[in-house]
Amino acid sequence: MLRLLSVNFRGITEHKTLLKLKFSTSSVMAKSKFEYVRNFELDDTCLRNCYIVVRLDGRNFHKFSEQHNFMKPNDNRALGLMSRSARSVMEELEDITIAYGQSDEFSFVFKRSTTWFKRRASKLMTHVASQFSSSFVYYWKEYFGEHPLLYPPSFDGRVVLYPSNRNLRDYLSWRQADCHINNLYNTAFWTLVQKGGLTTTQAEERLSGTQAADKNEILFSEFNINYNNESPLHKKGTTLIWEKVNETTTKQIKRPDEVETEITVTRTRKKVTSHSCDIIGEQFWEEHPDILESDQC
Repeated sequence: MLRLLSVNFRGITEHKTLLKLKFSTSSVMAKSKFEYVRNFELDDTCLRNCYIVVRLDGRNFHKFSEQHNFMKPNDNRALGLMSRSARSVMEELEDITIAYGQSDEFSFVFKRSTTWFKRRASKLMTHVASQFSSSFVYYWKEYFGEHPLLYPPSFDGRVVLYPSNRNLRDYLSWRQADCHINNLYNTAFWTLVQKGGLTTTQAEERLSGTQAADKNEILFSEFNINYNNESPLHKKGTTLIWEKVNETTTKQIKRPDEVETEITVTRTRKKVTSHSCDIIGEQFWEEHPDILESDQC
């Protein structure tokens, strides 16, 4: 009897071995002679210990804004939709520590220690671009109501690496300074057109060669507009970061032999929050020290 069991056990073992060999052979055989083409793929792994910035820009958005009747110089519906789309990207890719947007562009900063998609630039950029674009279409009606989306928008992207906190901050400062320069020009330009009665060509000629002080003077002396009182959203752009927020909800509970009662529950969770503030100076970074990682690698 024991001998019979031994033979059966040995037979089962041999059967398992044959199965392993069969599966192993199948996996080897699954590779075809055409797999060599993978050798043509470039290694686009981003350098370690660097912040990875993915910047998206609307493609041909001048035409897009005209055909969708965007308000000039700023359309809060469009700016809100851009921010909502960016928030969707951050909620999908939690290693994005900060995002900054203005006009038709948004920059997403992956923390320097991220390992998402094995730090492959093509994977990071295409995922950000596709998530942003699809969100822009998905949330369109939420911001534009019954005003139809006439055709799909598109966004191009690029990946840039910044090795230090100073480099990253200078990049974000550059984008916010660009926001201020563009918004001041556009505010003066469209004020001359809409309130001053000039054609777009005449307004362009009027502003040619002017400095920031000249544009401020035109706005104030001719139209009684103090640029400093303009919306921070338009002057500073939108900064998105992760913050811990308290959320309060109420729920009904009923204990044995007691009447149902309502209690308040407060919980803390991380959430993407929006800010239209100065990010060039020190105050923002001192208030949010967890955004940047140590330069000591």
